[in-house]
Amino acid sequence: MTRRIIVEFKPAYIFPLVIIGLLIGIAGGWLRMGYAAFLVPHAAAQHGLLMVGGFLGTLISLERALVIKGKFWFCVPLCSGLSIPAILLGWPELSIYLVGAASIGLVGIMYVQSLRHPVLDQYLLLFGALCWVLGNFMVANTGFMLVGVPWWIGFILFTIVGERLELSKFLPLPPWSRLLLPSLLGVFFLGMWVPFHTWGIWVMGISVCGIAGWLLVFDMARYAAKKAGLFRYIGIGLITGYVWLLIHGLILFLIPEHALHYDLYLHTFFLGFTFSMIWAHAPIILPAVLKIRQQPFHPLLWVGWGVFQVSLLGRIWASLSGNLEGRVMFSLINGWAIIVMFLAMGSLVFLISRSAECNSGNLKKSVAESGSSGIHQKKLAG
Repeated sequence: MTRRIIVEFKPAYIFPLVIIGLLIGIAGGWLRMGYAAFLVPHAAAQHGLLMVGGFLGTLISLERALVIKGKFWFCVPLCSGLSIPAILLGWPELSIYLVGAASIGLVGIMYVQSLRHPVLDQYLLLFGALCWVLGNFMVANTGFMLVGVPWWIGFILFTIVGERLELSKFLPLPPWSRLLLPSLLGVFFLGMWVPFHTWGIWVMGISVCGIAGWLLVFDMARYAAKKAGLFRYIGIGLITGYVWLLIHGLILFLIPEHALHYDLYLHTFFLGFTFSMIWAHAPIILPAVLKIRQQPFHPLLWVGWGVFQVSLLGRIWASLSGNLEGRVMFSLINGWAIIVMFLAMGSLVFLISRSAECNSGNLKKSVAESGSSGIHQKKLAG
């Protein structure tokens, strides 16, 4: 009985935890802004853990578990996903331990993968997972989420850069550019060790600007953006994400004295850069997770994407100018834009699945009719 349950397990069963983590994380962000229409217990206090551990950690672990191919490895995203109900039940210590266990599991996944494919992109993915472990350990050890944030940013940054290198490895790049990127990432890593409020922000900020510049010049996004349809959507989405990463780096070291510097530092990265990467990669990732053949894309996605980007720009402008009412308003629009984008992609997945089922049913019916017709003809001939 146990064996049958394990064999029938599907990665898609974990995906609802990703969506729940996202929705509760958005509600927690709204609460922190003073908008209390959706009261979710502990969501505001654990907003960072929900978004990085519950949502992003589960999503990335699920994607990596699919690549390595082994039912056992799906325990990793399941573990981080279970941190979400732990938070809702008021068990923050258990939630950080679950996320910590998941991060160690992700290190295991990436270690095995780097042994199979000993190349730079896999080492960067492994290093990103190690950053997640260090950030979670610091939060668990100190009880302060702020100390883990630079390492959580490192987790996302190294993971995304590793994935971009993995997808762009066949591009003809000059040899010096292949040395420049790891050097910039190494400088960023050194900046994470330096106290944030000293010259650490300068080291991290300048290196992040360099990394963003490298991606803008050498990533395959510039080629995809010149094509039509889905390729253009992915290419422009990636380029926009790299611009947000550049803005994040500039904010780090240019305006450290601004009253909302920390808010700008966080959300230019986690909303601007990270979500732009999610929108661009979703048509590639979702078919693998949900086992569908077609990529969920429709030109209407541009509308939701545009609203997300414009509302985020509005939020950043409101924060920079000290317009607190505008900051709340644009944050609400931005949160709803995220929800609408996921609903739109979910609807596309549903329509694709229904279409595939209908086509499969029609094919079976056609085969059955052909078979019965052949039998009938044989009887007549006999």
